[in-house]
Amino acid sequence: MRTLWSDARHFQIAALSSLLLINFFWIDFGAKPLYSAMAISATLLTQIVCTRLSGASQIDLRSPLITGLSLSLLLRADAPWLPALAGIIAIASKFVLRVDGRHIFNPAGFAIVVLLAVSNGVWISPGQWGTGLWLVTLLVFFAILVLQAAQRSDVALFFLGAHAALLLARAYWLGDPLAIPLHQMQSGSLLIFAFFMISDPKTTPDSRWARLLFALALAALGHYLAFFMQMRPALYVALIVLSPATPLLNRMIPAKKFEWTPTIQGAAL
Repeated sequence: MRTLWSDARHFQIAALSSLLLINFFWIDFGAKPLYSAMAISATLLTQIVCTRLSGASQIDLRSPLITGLSLSLLLRADAPWLPALAGIIAIASKFVLRVDGRHIFNPAGFAIVVLLAVSNGVWISPGQWGTGLWLVTLLVFFAILVLQAAQRSDVALFFLGAHAALLLARAYWLGDPLAIPLHQMQSGSLLIFAFFMISDPKTTPDSRWARLLFALALAALGHYLAFFMQMRPALYVALIVLSPATPLLNRMIPAKKFEWTPTIQGAAL
């Protein structure tokens, strides 16, 4: 049992799967079973094909499963082939777009931004899954559990703190009531973005100080794109724009490189 839960990806799979099941059987977040199946199947099959083509000896399906679950929860589409395409783009980007032996972009985030740029048939889940305290508490509980295991809780907390501060400052400047920024923070998709996407240990800086800089820059750019450029998927675009800075930050502020497990070579992908 200890071996099973020693890898943070197992927590991620359990958390995201639970959210998807809640969507199917309890509270409808907008995810459809067929579309989710297409996204998950595409990520797993693409991982298998790309691993074989790369010559790697072992196929690890945990990371692509996390990507498929994330796409199922965040991406909405007019046709089932679009989530499948998102899954293919996401996993292929891990094998093609690499620096220093690691992929540059969070796979799900990259696929979302690419499809939003080239297709009118996809959009981001509004994320308002019900703002009841119990649901937010459940999401935060899952997220903190994941991040404690992944040792990347700081980057999510840095980002959420900066994001909240900017929302509060904007509300104060405009004279808006406190309820507005609080409502903006009570978003399920925001929590998934913070705790399961920007905290991806393979695409975030290795040093804590570098992660702090990355999180602050992400919040600032996302705020600018959302409120000054009127860009709806602002945070996702900001993440993809800033992700190429991670290899530079790792060289400027070096720290121990993260590895999921020391035993599985294929886990790096």
